[in-house]
Amino acid sequence: MNRFSDFWKNTWKHRAFVVMALPAFLILLLFAYFPMGGLVLAFKKFDPLMGIFKSPWVGIENFKFLFASAGTFKRMTLNTLMYYGIFTALGTVLNVVLAIAIDQFVFKRVGKVMQTIMIIPVFVSYAAVQFILTAYIGSSTGMIAGRLMHDAIPFYRSPQYWPLILTIVKMWNSVGYGSVLYMSVLAGIDMSLYEAADIDGANKWQQIRYITIPSLVPMITVMLLLSVGNVMRADTGIFYQVTRNTGILYDTTQVIDSYILNALKTSPNFGFTAAATFFQSVVGLIMMLFANFMVKKISPENALF
Repeated sequence: MNRFSDFWKNTWKHRAFVVMALPAFLILLLFAYFPMGGLVLAFKKFDPLMGIFKSPWVGIENFKFLFASAGTFKRMTLNTLMYYGIFTALGTVLNVVLAIAIDQFVFKRVGKVMQTIMIIPVFVSYAAVQFILTAYIGSSTGMIAGRLMHDAIPFYRSPQYWPLILTIVKMWNSVGYGSVLYMSVLAGIDMSLYEAADIDGANKWQQIRYITIPSLVPMITVMLLLSVGNVMRADTGIFYQVTRNTGILYDTTQVIDSYILNALKTSPNFGFTAAATFFQSVVGLIMMLFANFMVKKISPENALF
């Protein structure tokens, strides 16, 4: 009873912070925790007339159906992992490099303007990016495919080009915004460290190597740990809209999320799609726990828990 009373006294004492955190708490509760009850669909044959909890139980039949098409499942899983690795590795490097470049820029006002301009792409929807991309690589009328090349390349019929195309689109869309987080870390570095290094004769590259980058390592580690939980997920917009959901490109562009979206459109088997998302969540949880365990062994202070 005493602990309960202390809890409410402490909550009332910090009521301003509680009110500030309340919107985020409600969003997390409504969109992350309440929907978890729907995971039971992964083990049921959903009947809209009977509802989620009264639909007949089928055990792991939905998972068997998911894994039955071995070729398709293997292809989309490998694509998901491949794009996660490329986007995470390249995105992290470019985010850090861009943040350091703007931080070290001599003309600070110009750097602020550049930062603002580079954030703009994140607000452009992938539906709009699709039309921009078509203007560049459309088979006969595209600026690149039809005007700059003697023999127009049919990009929308050539799967081999799309890993590079999607990587460029993703980096264009996310790097400017992603660098902001690292810039906030750079703003908190004690300037006396740079002054001391300058007195000791360290040049700019040495200051970046021995002061700036080590200061960013904890944030980089946290961001990588958080992203590992989404190792089996992908941004549906870029793989579904930017590629126009073109079937001939599936070999290199279909990921689990776009596969689920297609499955919902063609055959609304909610039990099957719930099984696929359940599989994604379990693998993501295992990967995050494993990554956190490894970081804790190597560098405990950078682990999440």
